[in-house]
This record gives sequence, structure tokens and C-alpha cells, in this order.
Amino acid sequence: MAVRSLLFLAALHYLLGGQLAAAIELDPTSADSVKDAASTIVYGMMKYYTGNETGDTPGNLPDPYYWWEAGGMFGQMVDYYYYTNVTTYNEETVQAIVHQAGDAGDFMPANQTKTEGNDDQVFWAFTAMDAAELNFASPDSGPAGDGQPSWVSMGQAVFNLQTTRWDNSTCNGGLRWQIFTWNSGYDYKNVASNGGFFQLAARLARYTNNETYADWARTEWEWFSNSILYDNETHKIYDGTSDTDNCTQADHTQWTYNYGIWLNGLAYMYNHTEDDIWLHHLNGILNQTINTFFPSEYDDIMVEVACEPYGTCTTDQFTFKGFTMRWLAVVAQLVPSTASTIWPLIRASAKGAAGQCDGGTDGVTCGMTWNTTTWDGSYGVGQQMSALAAVQANMITIDDLKAPYTTDTGGTSKGDPSAGTGSDSGGSGSGAGGASSAVYTDTITSGDKAGAGILTALMLLFTLGGAAWMVIF
Repeated sequence: MAVRSLLFLAALHYLLGGQLAAAIELDPTSADSVKDAASTIVYGMMKYYTGNETGDTPGNLPDPYYWWEAGGMFGQMVDYYYYTNVTTYNEETVQAIVHQAGDAGDFMPANQTKTEGNDDQVFWAFTAMDAAELNFASPDSGPAGDGQPSWVSMGQAVFNLQTTRWDNSTCNGGLRWQIFTWNSGYDYKNVASNGGFFQLAARLARYTNNETYADWARTEWEWFSNSILYDNETHKIYDGTSDTDNCTQADHTQWTYNYGIWLNGLAYMYNHTEDDIWLHHLNGILNQTINTFFPSEYDDIMVEVACEPYGTCTTDQFTFKGFTMRWLAVVAQLVPSTASTIWPLIRASAKGAAGQCDGGTDGVTCGMTWNTTTWDGSYGVGQQMSALAAVQANMITIDDLKAPYTTDTGGTSKGDPSAGTGSDSGGSGSGAGGASSAVYTDTITSGDKAGAGILTALMLLFTLGGAAWMVIF
């Protein structure tokens, strides 16, 4: 009986893909513990990357992952070097970013240009800014060689393009979700695109000390704070609104990254200007973020409330907590008055995330549900990315890491204020340089709106179908 029981347990362990193995152990106050955990998680994440294989495209992830998620993943790889000083993945990270930036350095590569949205593009710009602000390996150090645009000039190129897409033709301004009229969602003005533009402008203002960027950040904030997407009293942030009803109705779905994207931008603006108006809104949004996404029953651990408790998160939505974790850490660096509030939440979430990394056939695959050490059965780039962000951010307090650099504090990336001004940026609602196709007006589902990179209804169906094979039996 005893032997049969042991054999049964061994078989069960195999079938469950290692769920009986111990999760990744983490002491968020120990450098060795954090680095060991991050190393394990990042290895699991990079196993999904095929762009460094012969015949594949550098910077791309295979189906079912969208282009913007690859941009976010390589931002985490830049962070990984900053936190650990490990150079193992630097060369392929440089290669990926440079390739996807394209010849003009504006993240409008031929393999994506006709389908990418403003938010897709800006997530790659964030990665370029990460590289500039953290003095990551120069673009010239990758396989592409000399003559590449600098990291900060890539961010400037995207900024310059997106200013041409500012759309005063409807809803008193703002950026549309999509760049081109033929893509589903062109009539949608969403937080990811507008918050992304605000954050990019704020980061460029701080890095370069050029007030043109700060002025655009103020323009974006004025539009957003007066729009239906932001409640100035509760500081709630809503996902997006359609110009088909002149932006009078909003999707009220609550997503972590919609809050994080504005928090990070506000932190950069406050650090740059020391104007208390930015601190007022930052504190209000931070309190609402905590109230919404760190419920007491989760023991101060972040939860994606719109999908996680119901097991309905999609490929894109698995990434959202990771972005917000990283941005919260930067907020704590740039605005020290928030640190005592933010760091206990990051540490608790990091321990939870590490504890959830006990699945798969390797026994260390990360799931989504950080408040339990029983693997939830989900896996993928987003889950690994999010766990990595929560875990490695703790190195900031352990090693007292410097806040993101500027040109005045040691940043080595040289800017080009005219970058991107000669690019074919695509059309905007106000007719700037763009496509003449009719606006695509099919109804957008809630799932479409939530996914920052979901570009057409056909692509959504393809992704959902492609995700089916990802289930582990």
C-alpha cells in the first residue's frame, strides 16, 4: 500500500506539472534572494522569445502575443540589467529594440506599421526611455552596429509623431487608440494612448529639461482631467470613450495599468517641476489604486480585479500588473513621500508572485494569482513578466539604486529634438498626413478595449483561438 501510494503521488506530481514542488522562495530584503528569484523568472520568460533564432524577426514574440507586449518585455530586460548588473541578455535586448525601432528609430517598423496603435508604439518608446534613463548598453553595441539612433532620440521620434496625431476634430482633443482609419478602434480615445503620451512627454521633459515636452504633458493632462475618463473627486480612471457619442460615455472597467501609466507620468512631472498640482493628483490616484487593486482580503497583494478573481484574464491582461509594479517602484524613487506607502505593497506582492511560481513541468513557472502558492494553471510571457517586475523592484531599496538619470545627473544618451519629423506617421482625425480610408466603425467589445494591442476583430478571434493550445494538461 505504501509503495502504491508513493507511486501515485509521483505520478500525480508529474501530471500536475510540478505543482507539488516548492515555489520560488523570496526574501525581499535580501539581494541574493531577489537576484536568484529574478534569474529563475527571467529565464522562464525568455524561453518564449524566438526572435533571436535563425529566420525569425528580432524583437517579435510568437503567437498569441502582440507586438506591444514584446516591447514591454524588453523594457523588463533593461530593468533586469539595472537591478542585477547581469549582462547575459543585453545583446539580444539591444538587437530587439533597434530592429523594432526601424531605420527612423520611431517604432514604425515595416512588419507592424499598418496595424499598430498609438499605445503599441508608446510602449516601445517607454522601453527606449528606460534604456536612456538607466544608461543601458548603447544601441551601437548590438549586432546592428554603428549609426543607430540613440535611445532618447527614439523616444523623441515617437513623441514628435504622436503630436501630429493630436485630434481636435472630436471630443475637444486627445489621441485616438488607433493610428490608421482602417483599424477597429479608430473611433476610441483610450487611457493607454493618452496616458502613454503624457508619460512619454513627462519623461522627455525631465530627461532633456526641454519645456516643450512639459507643455505637451500639461496639454494632455488638461484634456484628460476634463474628460469623462477621469473623476477629479474620486480619482477613478476609466478605460476609454468613443467619439461616436462625442465622448460622453466611458468604459468604467478598472485596469491596473491605466492607473500606473498616469502615476508614473505624474511622478516624472512632479520631480521635474516640483509643482504641487502634480503631487495632489498623484496622491489621489495612488490612494484610489490601493483601494481598488490591493483589497484587504488579498493581504496587500495586487490583484487585477476585472478578470483575475474570475479566471477570465486574456493574454494582454496578464501583463498589466507587471507594468504597474514597475511604475509604482519608480514613483517611490521620484517622489520619496510616497515610498512608505508603496514599498510594503511591492514587497507583499513580490512574495506572493514568487510563491505563485510553482507550476509547469519545471516547478517554477509563474501564474497570475499572487495571493496563493497553489499554481493557478495559467502561464505565459505576461505572468513571467509581472512576477519579474514585482520581485526585482526590491533591489531599489536593497542597493539604494539611483533614480532614473537625466542629462544633468549622468544620463549618457544624446537626444535629437527633430527625430521622427520626416516619418510617415499615419493619419489623425484632424487630417494630419494620413490615410484616406473610411473609418472602421464595427462595435468594439469590452475585451477589445481592455487589450492595448488588440487591433482588429479578426486578430482578436485569432488570438483567442491561438491561446487554446497554451493550456497545460
